[in-house]
Amino acid sequence: MKKSEEQIRGGDVLADPYQLPPDEVAEPPATLWAALKRIGPGMILAASIVGSGELIATTTLGAQVGYTALWVIVLSCLIKPVLQAEMGRYIIASGETGLAGYNRVPGPRWRVNWVVWAWALMTLMTLLQVGAMFGGVSQVMNLLLPSIPVRAWVLVFWGITLAILLGGGYERIERLAMIKVGLFTMLTFLAAVVLMRMPQYFSWAELREGFQFRMPGTGFSTAVAVFGITGVGASELFMYPYWCVEKGYARYAGRRDGSAEWNRRANGWMRVMRLDIIASMIVYTVATVAFYLLGAGILHGMGKVPAAGDMIPVLSNIYTQTLGEWSLWLFYLGAIFTLYGTIFAATASNSRVFADMACLMGAFKADDYRSRVRYRNIFIVLITAIPVTLYLLVESPVQMVVAGGVSQALMLPVIGVGTLYLRHRRLPKDIAPSSLVTVAMWGATVIIILMMGYYVIEQLRKLGAH
Repeated sequence: MKKSEEQIRGGDVLADPYQLPPDEVAEPPATLWAALKRIGPGMILAASIVGSGELIATTTLGAQVGYTALWVIVLSCLIKPVLQAEMGRYIIASGETGLAGYNRVPGPRWRVNWVVWAWALMTLMTLLQVGAMFGGVSQVMNLLLPSIPVRAWVLVFWGITLAILLGGGYERIERLAMIKVGLFTMLTFLAAVVLMRMPQYFSWAELREGFQFRMPGTGFSTAVAVFGITGVGASELFMYPYWCVEKGYARYAGRRDGSAEWNRRANGWMRVMRLDIIASMIVYTVATVAFYLLGAGILHGMGKVPAAGDMIPVLSNIYTQTLGEWSLWLFYLGAIFTLYGTIFAATASNSRVFADMACLMGAFKADDYRSRVRYRNIFIVLITAIPVTLYLLVESPVQMVVAGGVSQALMLPVIGVGTLYLRHRRLPKDIAPSSLVTVAMWGATVIIILMMGYYVIEQLRKLGAH
C-alpha cells in the first residue's frame, strides 16, 4: 500500500502527488459502493464551505430579509458544481494543476497571467473571512471561559492551526474534514426540521415566497456575498482541482496517450469525481438551506441581526429557540467545529494554490516536491498571520465575511469564462463533455455574469445617487 506523506516524511524522498508515474495507474472502481470509498476531495470542500458563509453570512441574510432570498441560496448551491466538475475533468485529462490551466487563458500577463493574479487578489480579500472565523470561534471560547479574552483565544487558535497544518498531507486534512462536516450539518438539519413545526416562525406560504426571484433590498450586499461564498464559492472552485490531484484521480488515470485504455480509465475516474461532487453538493446544500431557514425564521422573526459584538449570542438562538435552552452548549460546540474546521480547510487549500503560483512564477520546478512542500508551509504561516492581524484590527466578523464574499462573487465570472476557454480550446475532443454538459456550463456562466452585472449596476446607481 502506498504510504502517506506523513509516514514517509522522515525519509529522503517525498511522494509527489503532482506527478503521473506509470506504476500508479489504477482501474476505476466498478461498483457504486467501491466508488463511494474513493470520494474525499468534495468533503474537504464541504468542510471549507460549511463555515463562515453558512453560519454567519447565510444566517445573517435570512435575519435581514426573511425568506425572500431563499432562491439565491438554492441557485448558488446548484449551478456552480458544473464548473467545478469541468475543472476536475481538465486536470485528469491534462495532468496539469488548476492554476496552470487557468494560466493558459489569453490576456495580459506578468510572469503569470491576469487570471492567476486575480485569484491572488481575491484570496487576499477572503482572508477577511478567515479572520472572521478566528474571531467567531474565539468569541465562543470567551463565552465558555470569560476569564480569557477574545484576542488571546485568537492567538491560541493561530498556534493550533500551525501545529495541525505544517507538514500535513492529504490524509490528515480529509479525516478532519469528514468529522467536521458530519457533526454540525446533522445538528443544524435537525433544528431546521423542528423549525417547520413552529408556526410563529415558519409557514409554507412564506417559504414559497422565497422562490419568487426577487432581489432583496436592504440585504442586497449580503445576498451577493452569500451568492459568492455559499455552495462552491470562487475559492473552492480554485481549490478543488488540487484535492483531486492529491486524492489521486489524475495519477490513477495516468498520462494521456490517446489510447482507448486511457480514455476508459479517465472516464471511470471522472465518474468517481462526479460522484464526489454530487455527494458534497447534497451535504452543503442541506446545511446551507437549513442555516438560511433558521436565520429567516428564528432571527428575522425575533427582529435580531448578528452584529460585531453579539454575533455568537444572536446566532445561538437558531438552536435554543428550536431545540431548547439545553442546546446552547451544542451550538457552542458546533460553532467551534464549523468555524475552526473552515479555517484549517481553507488554509490547507489556499497554501497549496499559492505554492503552485510560486512554481508557475519560476520559484521551483514542477517536479521538485520538497520545494513545493516548503513553499506550502511558508504560505500556511503567512495566510494565517494575515487574517489574525486583520481580525485584531477590525473585530467585526459579519462585515469581514461580507467583504470577503463580495470579492469571491466578483471572481465567479472570471472562473466561468476561463473554464469555458479551457473546455473549448484546450480539452482534447475525445475526452470533452457532452453537449448537455456544455450547455449547462454556458448557462451557469451566463447566470453568474448576470448576477454580478446586476450587482455592479446597483452599486454604480447608489454612487450616482450620492
